[in-house]
Amino acid sequence: MIIIKIILAIILPPLAAFLQVGVSTHFWINIILTLLGGVPGVIHALWLVLTGKTS
Repeated sequence: MIIIKIILAIILPPLAAFLQVGVSTHFWINIILTLLGGVPGVIHALWLVLTGKTS
């Protein structure tokens, strides 16, 4: 499952953040970062997935 989340974090960062933490502060931060530029959203989503953060 982690491989799928990593792939999603690169392609659709908010979806990967949602799958990892649900609708929480990190999810909304990821949406804002993705809207500001794709790369910050990808980095944040990867950080969430790889560190195992949960809500």
